[in-house]
Amino acid sequence: MDIHRCRFVPYPASAINAVAFSHSAHPPVPAGKKNLQKNIQVRLAVGRANGDIEIWNPLNGSWHQELLIPGGNDRSIDGLVWVTDPDEEMNDGKIIHGKSRLFSVGYTNTITEWDLEKARAKKHASGQHGEIWCLGVQPPSSDLHAPRRLVAGTVDGNLVMYSIEDGDLKFQKSLIRAPSKKVKMVSICFQSRNVVIVGCSNSTICAYDIRNGSLLQQMTLGSDHSSASKNIIVWSVKCLPNGDIVSGDSTGQVCIWDGKTYTQAQRIQSHTQDVLCLAVSADGRKIVSGGMDRRTALYEPVAGQPGRWSKAFHRRYHGHDVKTMASFEGKGMSVVVSGGPDASPVVMPLRAAGKEFHRTLPHLPQTVNVKSASKARFVVSWWDNEVRIWHLSSPSRDLLNGAVATTDLRKTRKLIAQIYVKGDHNITSAAISEDGTFLVASTAADIKAFQLDLTDSQQLKIKKVEVASAGHGAMKVEISPDRRWLSWVESGSNVMAAEITVNEDGYVVSAPSKLRRLHRQIPKNILLGGLGTYDRNVTQMAFSPDSKMLSVADIAGWIDTWVLRVPGEETNGTNDEADDASSSDSSDDEEEDQKDATSERWVRNPNAALIPKLDSAPVVLSFSKTPRQEGEDYTLLAITTLKQVLVFNPLRGSLADWSRRNTYAKLPEQLRVTRDLVKGVVWQGPRVWIYGISFLFMLDLSQDLDSQDASALSKQKSGLKRKRDGKENGAGGKMDNQNAIAPHKIRAAVAGQDGATEWVDVEMADADDQKGAASSGVEDEDDDFDEDMDGGELQRLRDDEAGREEQKKDSVKQKAKWWHTYQYRPILGIVPLDSETVEESNGVSEGVSIPPLEVALVERPSWDCEVPPRYFSNGERER
Repeated sequence: MDIHRCRFVPYPASAINAVAFSHSAHPPVPAGKKNLQKNIQVRLAVGRANGDIEIWNPLNGSWHQELLIPGGNDRSIDGLVWVTDPDEEMNDGKIIHGKSRLFSVGYTNTITEWDLEKARAKKHASGQHGEIWCLGVQPPSSDLHAPRRLVAGTVDGNLVMYSIEDGDLKFQKSLIRAPSKKVKMVSICFQSRNVVIVGCSNSTICAYDIRNGSLLQQMTLGSDHSSASKNIIVWSVKCLPNGDIVSGDSTGQVCIWDGKTYTQAQRIQSHTQDVLCLAVSADGRKIVSGGMDRRTALYEPVAGQPGRWSKAFHRRYHGHDVKTMASFEGKGMSVVVSGGPDASPVVMPLRAAGKEFHRTLPHLPQTVNVKSASKARFVVSWWDNEVRIWHLSSPSRDLLNGAVATTDLRKTRKLIAQIYVKGDHNITSAAISEDGTFLVASTAADIKAFQLDLTDSQQLKIKKVEVASAGHGAMKVEISPDRRWLSWVESGSNVMAAEITVNEDGYVVSAPSKLRRLHRQIPKNILLGGLGTYDRNVTQMAFSPDSKMLSVADIAGWIDTWVLRVPGEETNGTNDEADDASSSDSSDDEEEDQKDATSERWVRNPNAALIPKLDSAPVVLSFSKTPRQEGEDYTLLAITTLKQVLVFNPLRGSLADWSRRNTYAKLPEQLRVTRDLVKGVVWQGPRVWIYGISFLFMLDLSQDLDSQDASALSKQKSGLKRKRDGKENGAGGKMDNQNAIAPHKIRAAVAGQDGATEWVDVEMADADDQKGAASSGVEDEDDDFDEDMDGGELQRLRDDEAGREEQKKDSVKQKAKWWHTYQYRPILGIVPLDSETVEESNGVSEGVSIPPLEVALVERPSWDCEVPPRYFSNGERER
C-alpha cells in the first residue's frame, strides 16, 4: 500500500465548554431487580464552542462517540443539563427508566432542548432577561408527580425559572432581580429541592429559596488584593450529599462551607490561578477541581477530623485551561471527564484516583470527515459550513522514483475549490462520486448538490444542482459507486433514496422515496423510558460496489439491506406482492412507495430479517470492493465497538464462512486490546485495512487466523507484558506499584497463635520483607522482572515493532495474515486513490491477487491546532 501522508488538510479543533452526564450515579434499585440496571442508558454530552454537541456512550471504558449534532453560525454551547425523570414500575413488574432530556445554553437568553432521536433541536424558550451564564435543574421529589423546573442565572443579575412540565419548555417567572446589573450570576447548584446556591461575580455566594425567591443567606469571600477589580468571581459551586457547599473562585482557592450555618469551614489554596470547575463523588468522599493553571486536583477528607479536607495530589492532564468537568459512578465505572480549550476530553479515575492512568479521548470526530473521488484523485474534507477539495495529481510511486521526485512536494497537490454552504446550520455529512463530477453536502435543514467539472487548466467549475428534498436535511449522505443513486438519512432513522440522471443541462436528482426498515420488537419499558428510540438512529451506510445493494446499521446494532430491482425482475424467487407484504409492517406511508413498474426501484432484501443483531453498536459497515461473480453473494463487513470483526453474506442473510471460522478469540491481540475504536476501513482485494485514531491494522480475509497468530507477540514478550489484573474503572489501565501515586494497602498472611493463618496490614517500609517471606525465590525473580521491565506505552510500541520484524521474516515464506502499526496518529481519515502503477509479483499468493492500493492518510495532530493563549505561572514557558 502506497500512502500519501497528508497534514495539509485542515480540521479546526473546537474548545470544550461544557460536559454533563445523564446520571451522576445509578439510581437506587430494589435488591431483587439489580439486573434491570443494565437497561439504564447513561450518556455523556459534550458541548463545544462551535455549537457542536457530542453524545458519548461510556461503554465500561470504551467511550464511543455515538452521535454528533453539528452547530451553526454564531452558535456556542456553554452549558449542558440533563433532566432524568424518576423510574416507574409497570403492572407486570418491569421498570420504565425515567426519560432523559438534554438542555443547553449558549451565552444568549435562550434555552434549547435537543431531540436526540432526530438529532436536532426540539424546542427553544427565552424570556425578558439577559444572557444566561449558568443553568441548574431542580432535584426530583419523593412525589413522582411533582413538577421539576430549570433555574438559570443571567449576566444582569437575574435568577429566572423555566417550566419543563409535560414535555414542554417555557419561561415561567423571574425569581430574583439583583439591585445592580453589575452583579453576574456565574455558577449554580441545588442544595435541596427548594434551595439553590448561586456563585456571583461580587465575591459572594447566595442561598435562595425558589418557592418565594427569598434570600436565605449571603456568604462573602472578601477581596482579591491581587486583582485590579478586587472582586472575587465564584466560577463554580457544588453541594455534597450532606449539604455542605464547595466553591472554586478566581483566587485559585477551593472553599468548604457548612451547609447548615452557611459559614466558611475551610479554605484550600490549591491552584495558582482561577478554579474554573468542580466535581464531587456520589458518596461525597472526593472532590475534584480544575483551573486555569491546567491543574486537576483531588481532595479527600482528613481522617479523624470530620469536615476537614486535604489535597491528595494534582496533575496536569490538559495542555490548556480545565474549563468544565462532570463525574459518573455506576456500571463498574467511577470517572471524572474534563475538557477545555485543548479540545480533547480527559477521563480521570475517581474512586481509583492515583492507582489508574487517565485517558485522553480524541479531539477528532468518530465519523470520517474525509472522502475521495478515487478516479479523479480528489480529496474532500469539511467542517462547520465549509467544504474543501484537493487534487493530488501525482501518484506516490512517481513522487519517489519518477520525474517529479526532485520537485517540491507542495506542487503535487492543489486546493482547487472551497465551497461555503449557505444557511444557519453546519454541515452534517458530505459525499462525492468516484469520478469527481457530483458532490453532495447536507445540513440539519437542507441538502446541497453540486456538479463539478475540472477543466484542462486545472480550474474546477461548480454548478448547483437542485435536490427535491430541500427543507428536510440529513445526518448522513452517500452516493452509489455508479453515480446513479443518492441516499441519505433523514430525521435520524428514515432512509431515503433518489435517482440521479443526466440531461443536456447536467445532473438531475429525482424526488426521493422512503426505504422502509424492518420492524424490530423493542420492549415497551425500554421504548417508553430512557432515551426512547434514540438507538434506532442510523450511523452507518454503504453501497455495494455494483450499486445494486444498500445497507444501513443503527446504534442498537440492527442491519437493514435493500436490493435494486429492475422492472419484471424477481429476487431469490420473491415477487413484488410478497415484497410489499413483507414491508407493510414498518410504515403506513403507502404513498411513499415506489410504484412505478417501468423503472428500477429499491426493495427490501428478502433475507434481511435473517441477518443477526450485532452485540454492540457498529463503527464500520462496508462492502468488499472485489467484483461479485454471477451466483455469488456480497461480502459485507461490520466492526463493532467491542472489536468484533464480522463478515456477512447479506443476500443469504448469514455470517460468512470466514467469520464462522475466525471468532473474536482468534483476532490478533493487538487489535483486541487497543482502547481506541475503529473509525473506518479501506479495501485492497481480500485485504481490509482497518484504522482508528491511533492505529492502522491489516487483515487478510482470504486466510484463516490461527490461535498462535493472535497470541504470538504475548508469547514472545511475556516478560514485558503489563499485567492487567483486576477490574478497571473506565479510564486508563491500572498503574503498577512504582507509578502509583496513591497510598497502598498491603496485607500479608502470618501464622496466628493457634496455628491459623491471619491477614494483617503491614507498613509500606516492611512490604518487601513480608513479600519475600511469603513467596518462593523463583516466583519472586519472575515477578520482579515483570515489574522492572514494564515500560508502559513506549515499551508497548517497542514490542509491536519487534512483532512486526518477526512478521517480516515470516512473510518471506508466506503471505502475511495481519499487520499493524502505530506510526500514524491522530488519523482523521484514510481514503483510496486510483493509480496506474502495477503491483510487484509478491502481491499474488496462493492464487489470490492483491491489487495495488494508494491512499491519502490525513493526520490532524493536536499540536497543530490553533488554541487561544494559555496561562503560564512564574518560571513556566512554552515547550
